[in-house]
Amino acid sequence: MNTFKCKPLAVMLAAMGAAASVICPARADHAVVTVNGGRPSSLPTQIPTTIEGITGAQIEDRINASDSEDALKYLPSLNVRKRYVGDYDHAVLASRASGTGNSARSMVYADGILLSNLLGNGATYTPRWGLVTPEEIERVDVLYGPFSAAYPGNSVGAVVDFQTRMPTRLEAHVKLSGYGQGFRQYGSDTRHYGKQGSASVGNRQGAWSWWVDVSRLDSNGQPIAFANKLLTQGTPGSGGVPVAGAIADRNPVNKDWLILGATNQIHTVQDHAKVKLAYDLSPILRASYTLGWWKNDAERSSQSYLRDAAGNRVYKGDINVGGVKYSLLPSDFAPSRGELEHLMHGFSLKQHSKGVFSWELAASLYDYAKDRVRTPTVAVPDLHTSGQGNITDMGGSGWNTLALKGTWRPGADAGAGVDRGAGSGAANGAAGGWAAHVVDFGLQRDSAKLRTHVSSGADWINAGGGKHVSTFNGETRLESLYAQDTWRISELWKATLGLRFERWQAFGGELSSAASLAAKPETGGLLRFAVRSENSWSPKAALAYRASELWTLKASTGRAVRNPTAAELFQGSIVDDKIINTDPSLRAEKSWTSELTAERMLERGSLRATVFHENTRDALYSQALTPTVNTVQNVGEIRTTGLELSYQADHVLVRGLSLTGSMTYADSEIVRNDKLPASVGKRQPRVPDWRATALASYHVGDKWTASAGARYSGRQYGTLDNSDPNGATYTGVSDYLVADVRVRYRFTPQWTGSLGIDNLNNRKYWAFHPYTQRTLIAELKFDL
Repeated sequence: MNTFKCKPLAVMLAAMGAAASVICPARADHAVVTVNGGRPSSLPTQIPTTIEGITGAQIEDRINASDSEDALKYLPSLNVRKRYVGDYDHAVLASRASGTGNSARSMVYADGILLSNLLGNGATYTPRWGLVTPEEIERVDVLYGPFSAAYPGNSVGAVVDFQTRMPTRLEAHVKLSGYGQGFRQYGSDTRHYGKQGSASVGNRQGAWSWWVDVSRLDSNGQPIAFANKLLTQGTPGSGGVPVAGAIADRNPVNKDWLILGATNQIHTVQDHAKVKLAYDLSPILRASYTLGWWKNDAERSSQSYLRDAAGNRVYKGDINVGGVKYSLLPSDFAPSRGELEHLMHGFSLKQHSKGVFSWELAASLYDYAKDRVRTPTVAVPDLHTSGQGNITDMGGSGWNTLALKGTWRPGADAGAGVDRGAGSGAANGAAGGWAAHVVDFGLQRDSAKLRTHVSSGADWINAGGGKHVSTFNGETRLESLYAQDTWRISELWKATLGLRFERWQAFGGELSSAASLAAKPETGGLLRFAVRSENSWSPKAALAYRASELWTLKASTGRAVRNPTAAELFQGSIVDDKIINTDPSLRAEKSWTSELTAERMLERGSLRATVFHENTRDALYSQALTPTVNTVQNVGEIRTTGLELSYQADHVLVRGLSLTGSMTYADSEIVRNDKLPASVGKRQPRVPDWRATALASYHVGDKWTASAGARYSGRQYGTLDNSDPNGATYTGVSDYLVADVRVRYRFTPQWTGSLGIDNLNNRKYWAFHPYTQRTLIAELKFDL
């Protein structure tokens, strides 16, 4: 089995090695990487640590990008758990030492506005990818690890920074796309289609700049869940309606079960609109405002594989499979409807001088203006049959941020240039116009508010409210002060020292149930959690040495404190007027992350090797509190050590051929966990041992571009004790090797068309839910 796993890696590495052998004899006069024009990243690029990125033009050329998160598809060590086009509630970002179950261990921004959903941690708290369309991306960059004092402890995995377009002249764009997927799994043999349209226009007129972007996605995804029954749940006998169609399988722990039907086949219609305004108050002072709107109408339907003697599909009651009786529950085939409408606001006032001092004031707000999910609690065969049901309303949830940031460059000229990295032409130091020190500092406040109310009504489809079922509320606030000094010691040496102070508060936690409401109607049945408050310090350090014109060595280290989210902290149930099944002493995750990097400049590219290590104490994971109840608790200690290789070059062997590739090995082990001793010595869930990507893009003249890529992920587990060895099944986590291709043709300077296939080899693979199978994508675009 191990031999088989290494084959795709060997192919990718051989390709990277062959290309590097052609490029490596670089001359010193060519050892410069040129960054083309466009808006710079807002990430702290002056810190000598690992940052990877890709431009919007490269995304359009090389990647089948139907959603904004697709831009990250080929960056090193990253994986987004996107299950279908338009996946809005499970597309979690995974990084070097964080799996796809840890959404709160990374941060995603768009134009400085926080898109990460830090109301909770896990699959249902994914970044709000839908507030950025692929067409508006100018570039996206990723900072690997908690090495900047400017970001909270949630940056321990990665910080993703989207920069979207802001025109300097009149421009307009229209894009139409469609896709189709054939899906075969268990008893499903279906076709799923979708379409997408977007339009944008913007201009700069004097001191004013503006941009308007609108889009609509109509996506039919494949079924992502399957009704099932363990054989041990059955009762031998003749009871129940005899049915055919159940499929025998084994679950991730290799227990025999029956697959009874496909559920959660999602049809989502998403509308997006964004308006961006900017006004230059002076040549160095700009005011900016962004308004984003996202609306989603989603339906999840089910189809039973079971048929009775007359050929009718069976969705409820007792059934008999091979002389064994099973009982179908209303939740086995329950459909659902979602009605979501979210708003995003962002404002900044930025003085962007490269002189002695510059500053920025920034604020953002993300609001769940409407967020309702409707689910029946009685058995119904389809989305259109009425009956008793629950309505989960998260309206009023959201988050806001406020930041005042400054940069001090003692000794810099008003006309000083942009920092180019350690030893890049700064022989004269500050006397030549460069600041020997660049000091960044800031004051920040990040607040999150969780509101969840569940009610029951006689008509699950149309009820506006009804009988109280439960309430779950809570808030968190993080107030931070930071400073970091990037010091150019000499032409060859550069260092960064940073320190971040954080004051974390959790308050407003309250819980209620139908029983508690009946017992105490005067208080709404609410039971309150204790207020929490903690202070923490997070030091950071980085050092770079330019060993030669071709080689740079870098070292970084940083502490990150990832505080519990409201959903993790304010959890539990009510019994006898008390909150139980919760951990009132839940502690923050505390991680020390370090990396050592050697980077070699090639004639038209670069080659990088990074050794990384992360030690996390009190990691936050859901695990057994009682034999029947799981809740979020602290895992004593997790250690991850790994190696990351990254390569990129243009004009390899022939003019027009660009290659990028990466390989990551991670040994991530649970070394202490008093709550589940069986997990000690086991791998951290959803962190694979091996990951690799390879992408080749070839320009033929100025009209044709062809790209081919491959993505590989090795063995991983979904449980803390690694008791789920069968990854190739529903709820399992599997390895995979998938290939993607894309061809783009420019008909005229304004018109382009593209055809692409994702998962060309039609690999069936899982991360609890099934990923998409072979998908054909077609695009037509007009640019003015």
